[in-house]
Amino acid sequence: MTRKATFYHAGCSVCVDAEQTVADAIDSARYDVEIVHLGEVPGRVAEAEAAGVKSVPALVLGGQPYHINFGASLDALK
Repeated sequence: MTRKATFYHAGCSVCVDAEQTVADAIDSARYDVEIVHLGEVPGRVAEAEAAGVKSVPALVLGGQPYHINFGASLDALK
């Protein structure tokens, strides 16, 4: 059974680099990874915020947010 993982980012160079790293590192047999580019789907910013994301890039695994580096705060994306 795979668990859901959601990677939120805004498309900046820090985010794109982190996306590639996450894509290479996450075991697809264990996690179903969804990549969400908040610059392209701003309607999902509230969803990311509700998941505990404060800045992007961030990975949410099993309901727990993990912030990677610091690209942009969610406030900047609103």
